[in-house]
Amino acid sequence: MQLRKNDALVIVDVQNDFCAGGSLATADGEEVAATLSTVARQFSQKNLRIFATQDWHPEGHSSFQAQGGPWPQHCVEDSAGAAFHPNLRLPVGSSIVRKGSDTNVDAYSGFLDSNLEELLRAAEAKRLVVGGIATEYCVLNTVLDARKLGFDTYVLKDAIAAVNVEEGDGAAAIKKMEDAGATLIAAGDLSETSR
Repeated sequence: MQLRKNDALVIVDVQNDFCAGGSLATADGEEVAATLSTVARQFSQKNLRIFATQDWHPEGHSSFQAQGGPWPQHCVEDSAGAAFHPNLRLPVGSSIVRKGSDTNVDAYSGFLDSNLEELLRAAEAKRLVVGGIATEYCVLNTVLDARKLGFDTYVLKDAIAAVNVEEGDGAAAIKKMEDAGATLIAAGDLSETSR
């Protein structure tokens, strides 16, 4: 896949709480962070836009088990768990998109409870390359919404990590993304921008 002018990279929730040692850890979060750093550098070198979403929950968010939700407390605003994983090195000029700050909205999708669509439209993005955490929740919903909004969407199959509450959840999510019209690629498939 040749990178071109209207491409944008969307990095979904590569945060400490979703990586080893976090309250809602995936098995490969640190590797995802490192791979996305390499991809982000490629985009930056070609002056292409990078958007990184960040779960940013208030204390007592409705998704937390203490409030009757399904998840342990995670990504509380301004906490160490909400910070991007140190393996994720975002180039200067990357846009940070916070979501889930409404107590009552879980905001699995990067487009929900955020200004991501507005930022992508302003950047005249047409094709999105998406990676991040977790495959079957925030990556899946971000990709499904991107397709509904008409973006040509590519998923970095080697830069996503699943929670796999039930065995096979991640694989099922990948099939749903493909069924919605997303294309699976590897980070190594990205090549120089055509001029």
